[in-house]
Amino acid sequence: MTTKTTPPAADVGDYMKVFACTAVMMQTVLSLVLKTDPSAAVQTGIGLVYNLVKYTAPAFIFGILFSTIRTHETAKLSDYGSYMSQQFSALFVPTFWWTLIYLLIMPSVQQVSRFHNLTSFIWQFINGNAAPHLWYNTMMLQFIILMPFFWWLSRWAVKSASRLRWVLVITTVGFFGWLLFYGHFVFYGPHMQSWYLLDRLFVSFIIYGIFGSLAWKKHQQLENWLRRFWWLVALVLVGSFIWTNLELRAFGHPVSLANAIYYKPSMTLYALAIIGLVAALAFLNIRQQAAVLKLMHFLATYAYRAYLSNVFWLQLVWHLFGNQLSIHQPVVAIISCYLLTWLLAFTSAYVFHICWFAVKRKFNLAN
Repeated sequence: MTTKTTPPAADVGDYMKVFACTAVMMQTVLSLVLKTDPSAAVQTGIGLVYNLVKYTAPAFIFGILFSTIRTHETAKLSDYGSYMSQQFSALFVPTFWWTLIYLLIMPSVQQVSRFHNLTSFIWQFINGNAAPHLWYNTMMLQFIILMPFFWWLSRWAVKSASRLRWVLVITTVGFFGWLLFYGHFVFYGPHMQSWYLLDRLFVSFIIYGIFGSLAWKKHQQLENWLRRFWWLVALVLVGSFIWTNLELRAFGHPVSLANAIYYKPSMTLYALAIIGLVAALAFLNIRQQAAVLKLMHFLATYAYRAYLSNVFWLQLVWHLFGNQLSIHQPVVAIISCYLLTWLLAFTSAYVFHICWFAVKRKFNLAN
C-alpha cells in the first residue's frame, strides 16, 4: 500500500521545515552559551548536541524542493512570473524586513565585519552577514530563483530508469567532489578567509535540492523503501553521528562550533540519514491520517518567518536573563532560552501574519 495521491493535510516537505526550524534555534542558543566559557564537560555536551541538530539547512532545502515540485508538477517557464510573485510575498518580503531590523536595531549581531557606510550596509544586507543565521537566506533564495531548473530536471530524470540513475550518480559523485574541494581549499585551507562565502552558494547544498525534487517524483517508491529499510537509515545516522563527534573532539578544547561544518562527508551522510528518517515518519503519519498532520502543516506555514525572527527574540531573552543564568546553570539556560525563543518566534510569526492580513483587508490591498 502506498501513499494516496490526494494531497494530505501535511506532506514530507512540511515535516522537514518544522524539524529544521525547531532544531536550528538550538544552534544559536548553544553558540551563545559556549561564549560564556563553561566547563570542559559542558563544552563537550554542547558540541554533541550541536552535531545532533546540525541537519537544518539540508532538511529545509530538501523540504522546500519536495513541496514545490509536488505543487508545481506541470509548471512551465511561462509560470515562473506567477511563481516568483508568490515567493516574493512569502519569502523575499519577510527576509527584507528582518534583515533591515537586524542591521538597524541589532547591529551587534553582524558577522565577519560591520557596515560603516552605504556600500558596506548594502553588502552586509545581501551577503547574509547581517545576523548569524541569515547566511542561509542568501543560499536558500538562490534555489527559489533557480526553480525552473528543478522543474525541468525532475521531469526529465524520471522519464527512464537509466536517466534517474545517472542523475543520482552524477549528483552524488559531483557533490562529494565539491566537499573534497571545500575541505582542501577552504576549511582550514589557503582560502579559508577569502572564500568563506562559498558556504552560502547554492552548489554547497545542491544534493539536497535535487534529491528533494526527485523524492516527490518517486515518493511512492521512496515510501516503500523506507518502510522496509528505515533501520538501515538509522544505522547510517548512528554511525555518521559518531563520526562527526570524533572529528569535533579531535580539535580538542576549547570547543569551537566553527569546526562542525556542513561541508564534510560525515555531516552530509548524517543530514541525509535525518532526512530519510523524518520522511519515514511523515509517510507513516500520512498513511495513518494522523491528527498531527494538521499541526505540522500549520507550523510549516510559519516556519520560515519564525526562523527569521528567532535570533531577534533570543537576543532579548539572552540579555533579559539568559546570559546571567548560563554562568551558573548553563544547562538550565540552554533549555529555558531555547523553549522561550521557539515560542516567541512562532507566536510572532503567526501574530504578524494575522495583523498584516487584517491591514490588507482593511485597505483592500492586493495579495
